Formats: sequence, C-alpha cells, structure tokens
Amino acid sequence: MKTSKAAVLLASLLVIVLLAGCTGGSNKNTGAEKLSRELVYATAKDINDMNPHLYTGSMAAQGILYESLVENTKEGIKPLLAESWDISEDGKVYTFHLRKNVKFHDGEPFNADAVKLNVEAVQRNAAKHAWIKLSAMLDSVTVIDEHTVQLKLKEIYYPTLLELSMTRPFVFLSPKSFLNGETKDGVAGYSGTGPYKLVEHVTDQYARFAANEDYWGGAPQVKTITAKVLPSGETTLLALQKGEVNFAFTDDRGTDSIDVEAMKRLADSGKYKIVRSEPMNTKMIVANSSNTASPVSEKAVREAIWQSIDRELISRSIFNGTESPAETLFASNVNYADVGLKKRDYNPDAAAKLLEQAGWTNSGAGAGVRTKNGRPLSMKLYYDVNSSSQKTEAELLQSVVQNIGMKLELVGEESPAIANRRAKGDYDLLFNQTWGLAYDPQSTVTAFAAGSSYRFSTSGIPQAEELYRKINEVMVSTNEETRKARYKDILTIVHDEAVFIPLTNGSVTVVAPADLQGISFKQTQYELPFEKMSFK
Repeated sequence: MKTSKAAVLLASLLVIVLLAGCTGGSNKNTGAEKLSRELVYATAKDINDMNPHLYTGSMAAQGILYESLVENTKEGIKPLLAESWDISEDGKVYTFHLRKNVKFHDGEPFNADAVKLNVEAVQRNAAKHAWIKLSAMLDSVTVIDEHTVQLKLKEIYYPTLLELSMTRPFVFLSPKSFLNGETKDGVAGYSGTGPYKLVEHVTDQYARFAANEDYWGGAPQVKTITAKVLPSGETTLLALQKGEVNFAFTDDRGTDSIDVEAMKRLADSGKYKIVRSEPMNTKMIVANSSNTASPVSEKAVREAIWQSIDRELISRSIFNGTESPAETLFASNVNYADVGLKKRDYNPDAAAKLLEQAGWTNSGAGAGVRTKNGRPLSMKLYYDVNSSSQKTEAELLQSVVQNIGMKLELVGEESPAIANRRAKGDYDLLFNQTWGLAYDPQSTVTAFAAGSSYRFSTSGIPQAEELYRKINEVMVSTNEETRKARYKDILTIVHDEAVFIPLTNGSVTVVAPADLQGISFKQTQYELPFEKMSFK
C-alpha cells in the first residue's frame, strides 16, 4: 500500500513538472537550452578581414579559427598541430612531426604541404612582418614526408618556438582559401583547423561562429559564439543587463567595454561573474622621441610626465585595485625583466624642477603653460575612444600636468587610427600596452626597432644605434648569461630615457554568465580558449 501511494505521488509530481514545461517553465527551459549552445560577446569593433597572415582581423576571433604548430603555456612550449619536434645540434634546423587526421574546416587535409604553402606565403610578404624577427631569420621550408616538415634558419634564433606559437602570422589556412597561391592580397575564405568556424558575418553588426564538430581536439560544448558590435560603455552595459549579450572581455588592444563599477553592478545582480587573469601586460604611455617639433623629444619633459603620474591613485580610483601600479616597462615576473631599474617616484615638485632646469619656465608665479624659446610646453595625447579607462586616465593626467605648467590636448580616436599614427610617427604621446606574457620581452623589445611599431619612440634617443645593436645581439645569443646581460642593457636604456611611461599592470577581464564554467586564460592577452567553456 505504501508503495502504491508513493507511485501515485511520483506520478502527480511528474504531471506538475510537465505542465510547468508547457507554460511559464517552458520559456525558462528554452532559454537555458539556448544559453547552453550560445555565447554572445560584446565587441567595440568589427572582426574585419580574418586573413591570418595580415593584421586587421580580431585576434580573439582568429584565435578560434586558426592554429599554430606549437602552443605557449605556463609550463612552456607544448604541442598543438605538431605532435613533436627536433632541433639540430647547431640550432638552425627545426623538424616538426605533424598531427595526423587533422582537417581544415572545408575538409582539406592538414599536412606538410599545407605548412609549406602557408609559411612561404607569409615569407613572400616579409615587409609586413618586420616586427617578428623569425620572418627575417627563416631560410627555407622543406617537406620531408606527408606529416614531417623542416624549417631552416639563417642563424640561431632563440625565440623561434615562441614566435611560432603566436596568434599570427604563422598559423594555417586551407589551401582552398588561397588566392592564386597567395594570401598577401586577400583570401577566398577563412578555413582554419581551429575549434570554431566562421559561418556568418555582417560588417559592423555581428559575426557568428559555429562549433567545429570534427575538431581534432573534440567538439566544443558551446555550439555558437556570436561577436556583436556595440559601442563600449553604457550601451554595452545595457545590452548585458537586458541579456542581448551575455559575455564581455578586454579586447586585443586593451580596450575595456565597461568600467570597473559597472562590472561590479553586474556581478552583484547574481546573473554574471567577473573572472580576471594574472597580470598579462603593462599599460603605458608611449612618447615619440623622434618628433623634434614636439617638447616630448626632450628627456626632461618625458621624465616630468613620468613623475607627475600617481599610479597608486590610478590603480585605486580607476581600476578599484584590480590593476597594480607599474613602475617599469615590464613587471618583474616577465623573463629577463627583473634587472633592478631605478624607481621614479610620484613627485610633482621634482617634475617641475626638471622642467625648470631644462629651460621650460613660467612667465611669472602661478602662470599657466611654460615656454622655452617662445615655444609652449604643449602636446597631444591620443587615447582609444572605446576605452573608458584610457579616457579617464587621460583626463587625470591632463589635470595633474597642468599643475606643473604643461598643457595636454586630449584626442580620442579609434584604435586602428592610433595604430596608424604609431606606425607613421604622427603623434606626441599615445596609450599602448606591452605585447604580454607569451610575447615578452622579445616581441616588445624587437618592436623597439621595427618601423611599424616603436621605432619613432626610440630613434630620437642618443643611444638609439647602441640599442638596436644590442637587440640584434640578444635575439641570436646562445648563452643564457649573455642574453640576461643584453636584456639588462636594453631595458636600462629605454627606462633611463623614459620613452615608455608605465601606468598599470593589466589583466584580461571577463564578464560572463554566472553558470558558465571552464573560463580560463592563455599565456596571451589576445584570445580566450572558448572551446574549454560550458554551461552548467
């Protein structure tokens, strides 16, 4: 009898559950089911051209479409599309043994011929890749057999595996996506070997990615990812609150879609959680030492700006303590960067004294902008218009340097425009950030001498030629102690000249649904392992 009553009770409960599923509960279940297969993330800019051998595309999006031979992890370089590799005794020949049964999104096989085709396509456009030293070091690519390929270098280059692990350009596109055997003038498609495929793109609106069900590493659990283009700030915050998007993260140029207080409100709602990586980079102001028409070409002016910045205040008031004050270009946990550089304290009085000694004087007590030989101490500072933190930092800096007789004109522009200014040397000061853990110090240091990166920042200093010589030496050094010594020299030169003015140590910050699991970070700030994520 007891068993019969229990059965009746169980049946009644099942009926109630089923009825709920046909009414209000139905919407809830459908929503949960939808979330289980879709992430919609806010992005301030379109994904653009996703050609992995060029630099206009979103790195976060390229990171889920394309893959490299090896992967940079906390434990060091690990296999990815190459299962293993051998390095010759002279350090110039790398032989990669490729993973078998890997296919591009369009069904084409990934093999040694595809590796050779891609690497040589990159090399035929070498001028575009001057920032990555490996491009200049590569001598030849040889197919040994279907799953074995050999890269030969002109000389030893210690960061070879590190640079092969980067998001671009040494990643692999299907041969069917090439145009006339090339990629430098465009591609016919975006078929990689990664965990997601690009299935739809409406420019400046959205891009949709579907899980690669045949992915060699196993099909991702989140079946659809959509990148939705939204203005940063209040628009993105409202979209998150309404559920129009359910994910946001620091983008590949360090732009934060919403500020720290907005993130806190989202987390307090219980619908979202905030996840932060360990410090990945250094956010900084880059000074153009070669711009002799600007006061910023003077070391004393750059040092005065450095000493006028209260980094503790920035960390506390703008980032709510989530980013730590940065005193040097690289944090001490970056390889080769713990070299005991002299700290410049926040000291506006010392900054004013530096300017006075350098001949920048006020016309009278309490007068406004200093002058020197009739020229005002006035400069332009460019910031990313999509970054709320950069705008706030710029306004703070504008205010504090005014107290020492310096005028800053603030100019907000889209990040591609600022990158173009940096490449052409058309700036006084601009916001930027180091490449990040996976790339540093070698990539940022190489960029000191690269025409498309920081050449204008460094070329105006007295030790420019010595700096470039030491950069060349460190990249081919085979002796660890010599390498440490060269890096110390390099970092000391740029620190003493104050051409890179550090602000805070930045992290990748993710705003995600509270029930999203598997959120983790790579050794790069430019992409996220979406394929590891899943909903409860």
